[in-house]
Amino acid sequence: MDFGALYHFLFETYAGLGCLVGIGIVASLIACVIMERRTRKTFIDREADEDDWSFFDDDDEEGK
Repeated sequence: MDFGALYHFLFETYAGLGCLVGIGIVASLIACVIMERRTRKTFIDREADEDDWSFFDDDDEEGK
């Protein structure tokens, strides 16, 4: 496959654009996982406080 055919597939067809979007999502996910692991290694001594916000907080307790 020559460069012209590859360019045409990636940038001028729906399947090629889908491949580019999929590759971008996978690359972003891999980068996020690597950066999260490095951050957890750096801040391993930090413990969660009661005041810390979490995505999985149970807000039902506040309304009672």
